Amino acid sequence: MKNRKAPDISNKKPTPQPQLGREQAPAERAGPREGVLSEALRNPGLLRGLAERLKSMPATPATLMEVCGTHTVAIARYGLREALPAGVRLISGPGCPVCVTPQEQIDLFIALGGLEGVTLATFGDMMRVPGTERSLEQARAEGAEVLVVYSPMDAVEAAAGNSDRQVVFFGIGFETTAPAVALAILEAQRRGLHNFSVLCAHKLIPPAMMALLDSEVKVDGFICPGHVSVIIGGDAYRPVAERGKPCVVTGFEPADVLRAVALLLAQIAEGRAEVEVEYSRAVRPEGNRKAQEMLARVFRASDAGWRGLGTIPGSGYELAEEFAEFDASRRFRVDLPPAVEPPGCRCGEVLRGMIDPPECPLFGEACTPRRPVGACMVSSEGACQAHYRYRGEGTAT
Repeated sequence: MKNRKAPDISNKKPTPQPQLGREQAPAERAGPREGVLSEALRNPGLLRGLAERLKSMPATPATLMEVCGTHTVAIARYGLREALPAGVRLISGPGCPVCVTPQEQIDLFIALGGLEGVTLATFGDMMRVPGTERSLEQARAEGAEVLVVYSPMDAVEAAAGNSDRQVVFFGIGFETTAPAVALAILEAQRRGLHNFSVLCAHKLIPPAMMALLDSEVKVDGFICPGHVSVIIGGDAYRPVAERGKPCVVTGFEPADVLRAVALLLAQIAEGRAEVEVEYSRAVRPEGNRKAQEMLARVFRASDAGWRGLGTIPGSGYELAEEFAEFDASRRFRVDLPPAVEPPGCRCGEVLRGMIDPPECPLFGEACTPRRPVGACMVSSEGACQAHYRYRGEGTAT
């Protein structure tokens, strides 16, 4: 795997990128110094230069997929599709954790809230995702006790302060959020909290990318997620590159994304398929070893269901046997009818990159951020909401 600068597609020298310490957070969260860097990477002059030089590169028709909801938002927000050379297309993949959580797991979590003495704890972006019959927001209005938390540790504290209630946390998200959930489970074990559990719905990005290669979608290269890669490292995408698909790990500023496109087009034009790291200020080839060790202790890889992609082998987490007592799916038994997707919703095809959001017949009419039908319109990282907010199809409210 190579840490490379993009081809020379700007007359300006790129802003120097400070190296993060081994245990620092991603650059966007690192403080004032990185705020200055973010502003530099949004400089209009720099972006115009990048766009002009990008369009002057040799014509290389290609379909590139971003596999991160934050990239999806950045691409829409800054109008980066308009900066692409002719024949180059960006499509959104399964990079939104809320969106890829399958209907049956949402239904199960909501059903747990109907059990006597159970309190649900979840991140706020799950509240309005429609289940088969209702959302968490609707379930709370009907009497379920649902806590919106900012961290899994908030759920641990809720369990510690309410020994008469069973607190169940909804463990969604990719490799980025899984370490925080693992830490919460370790803390609950240390404190002997027998009323805390997790419904584990975590998903792993590299297996999903491999599954896409065996699907009907045509992808010539991948813009790989930044925050996930801080944890798993750039080397995690080698199996994808070995299947002949170039990969570039990139940051979230518009200049980052344009540089990633340039790197991918250069690989395609030269007949290469490698893993390159544009986001070298935060991502190392090996990733964060301490976080990986924690994940390996608390979780085991398992088959997992994804909205739109079905069951993908080894693409999720389940709790290791040592922590089985904190597994909500073992602690509680709930019989549920088969999950049903909202009629007319094409979120699954959006998540596979088969269609763009406006191709869904519900988009912008029956389905809006105020009245979402599908998960891709609920989440702030969803492709449908990003298109609605930033591409002129409507005014989000």
